[in-house]
Amino acid sequence: MYRILRFPPGAAEKTSVLLQDDIVSRQSVTARDAKSLGLPGNDRYVLVEGSDAAVTRAVELTKGIAGALPGADAERIYRRFQSQDDEAASGMGLIFGP
Repeated sequence: MYRILRFPPGAAEKTSVLLQDDIVSRQSVTARDAKSLGLPGNDRYVLVEGSDAAVTRAVELTKGIAGALPGADAERIYRRFQSQDDEAASGMGLIFGP
């Protein structure tokens, strides 16, 4: 399970609340700025992947700070995260070889 959280510019530094929690910090937590994902604005997007309980906890921890993106928007941003990860992995293969 995953959830994409959008932190507005004034709250971008508050993403650390996720890494300070024992349950959420054990999951895959990746933060990227909107511009690095090819999106307009100065928001920060955080992808939390892991167990249902941990993802739900991440949403609870950021209530009032960040918003969880709805279905289609979340899927679009999730694909951008995956695309960047795939490109990075491909680049490492070129460096180190098969």
